[in-house]
Amino acid sequence: MIKRCRSKRQKWSQPMGYSIKTISQKSGLSPYTLRYYEKEGVLPLVARDENGNRCFHDEDIDLISLICCLKDTGMPIAEIKQFVALSKEGGGTLPERRKLLMEHKQEIDRKIEFFQQFSKKIDHKIAYFSSLENETSSQPQQQAEEEAN
Repeated sequence: MIKRCRSKRQKWSQPMGYSIKTISQKSGLSPYTLRYYEKEGVLPLVARDENGNRCFHDEDIDLISLICCLKDTGMPIAEIKQFVALSKEGGGTLPERRKLLMEHKQEIDRKIEFFQQFSKKIDHKIAYFSSLENETSSQPQQQAEEEAN
């Protein structure tokens, strides 16, 4: 069951938010990390309920998902923070946000190419070891056949 909380700003007819525990489970980020991201401005200020507990909403979940994607693909926290700050400024920052994402995508593509080179080298070594194993395993068979004759 998803635990929901109600923000001070919400009326009872509006949808409730998610607790930090629920968001932590959904995102895989610890509550500590979520609080850190909020404190550092990576995650915009999150709504609070009447007890001061954080109440996350669907748009927060979408942003957290994007933050995780950017972080997991190697974007530094400072750049993620910059991207989020630009997002809060509105549509006028679209070109800057697109540029940040394009530069990050290019970096990801460079890393993929870099690792593909290593992958080919490892594939070559695996094939080499397989051929050595085949040679080694066929030699005792040949010796046994020769001794039988």
